[in-house]
Amino acid sequence: MTSEVKRAAVSERGPGEPTAMGFIISSIVFFVITALVGILAALKFVWPEYLGSMSFLTFGRMRPLHVNGILFGWLLAADMGLVYYVVPRLCGNRLWSEKLGLITLGLFDAVVLAAVFTTLGGWTQGLEYAELPLPLDLGVTVAWVLFGVNIFATIATRKHQQMYVSLWYIMGAIVWTAFVYITGNFATELFSGVNQANLNWFYVHNAVGLIFTPIGLALAYYFIPKAAQAPLYSHRLSMAGFWTIAFIYVWTGAHHMLHGPISQWLQTVAILCSVMLIIPVWTVITNFYGTVKGRWNRVNSDPILKYLIAGTTFYLLTCFQGPMHSLRTVNAIVSKTDWIVGHAHMAVLGAFSFFAIAGMLFAVPLMVRRPLYSAKLAQQSFWLMFTGGLIYFVSLWIGGFIQGLQWNNPTIPFIDTVIAMRPYWIARAFSGVIIFAGVVLFFYNIIQTIKGGVKPVAAEPRTA
Repeated sequence: MTSEVKRAAVSERGPGEPTAMGFIISSIVFFVITALVGILAALKFVWPEYLGSMSFLTFGRMRPLHVNGILFGWLLAADMGLVYYVVPRLCGNRLWSEKLGLITLGLFDAVVLAAVFTTLGGWTQGLEYAELPLPLDLGVTVAWVLFGVNIFATIATRKHQQMYVSLWYIMGAIVWTAFVYITGNFATELFSGVNQANLNWFYVHNAVGLIFTPIGLALAYYFIPKAAQAPLYSHRLSMAGFWTIAFIYVWTGAHHMLHGPISQWLQTVAILCSVMLIIPVWTVITNFYGTVKGRWNRVNSDPILKYLIAGTTFYLLTCFQGPMHSLRTVNAIVSKTDWIVGHAHMAVLGAFSFFAIAGMLFAVPLMVRRPLYSAKLAQQSFWLMFTGGLIYFVSLWIGGFIQGLQWNNPTIPFIDTVIAMRPYWIARAFSGVIIFAGVVLFFYNIIQTIKGGVKPVAAEPRTA
């Protein structure tokens, strides 16, 4: 491409979205890094002695790095970048402050990068999903406050008075995340024993339910009608789903402590609320499938719709499993087994990561005013992640259920239950390699799209 054409392409990009693009780029970099760490950790189940005895390469260090890296370095950063992209378009105005957005990006990335070294160095709080030390927790909190101020100010100064459902979910997620994160990372330090465990599981479960669920659904509510080129099936249903999540989800965390030393009434409330989650899930699934109704032929050729519909289906399966494993009889078998690991990965990877990936495949070409670098690569990355994900989920569901049955049999020695899991852990590691290959192709596709080299295209209108 000649220098004149390059300058012309740049001039047609318009004002650009530096904050949104910055979060997207940093998130996909951490996606690749922490997905690779996940493979290394999975291989430890098959070959415990590989990588030697260096402390920073032990499973106890790599596993929290993988978990926190995927949750915060990849998924939360990706969601934040896409929120910075979506909100101005739904409001009909620019982001309130790009400068504040870039400050937020710098602070957030600094915290995530520092967390790599603190986690591998063993400096953690020792709590599930809350391994970051106090100074980094403060950094995350400040970054989230800056993010919230910017988004709420953009919505407050909007040109369109009617608020689309995605804005409701985004505003809810900002408030709920602040409450959930502070409880899980600060309040837990004030308690011990059962009370601390109860607060920790409140945080762990609601990190998915009140952080990644509302943001993920907000993005899906935006990108599914866009990709399908169809109006949302029902705005009324979407609001019913929002308010039921707001009032029900917060009470479900204790179902991870059934048969434990907590009050029976709290266990029962957690079970009832977990089962009631079928209500918001039904509204979401009906809306998403209903929006695509009559346009299913597009799913076969459009990788964006593939990710969105697969994410919707995985969300349905995840939210069917959750209420089922909250029942006391089922929980007695699957609780604390690898079944839970498969369930959690289907939520984070199969549902919410798929929504984020679809959003990037849609938004990035429009931000740089160029078509996607390769639709074929997008299709290939989907099938790799989808296939690898299915192998991962199903192998751990089966293996975890067998594991739970063996644990409940007092005649089976514990070491025999470990030996019995080896085939499933081999499948887990193998599927991780397949997923990682898909992540690399997705990363390469997005980076090549940003770098350019193809003919510029028209921008998406800023209004919804």
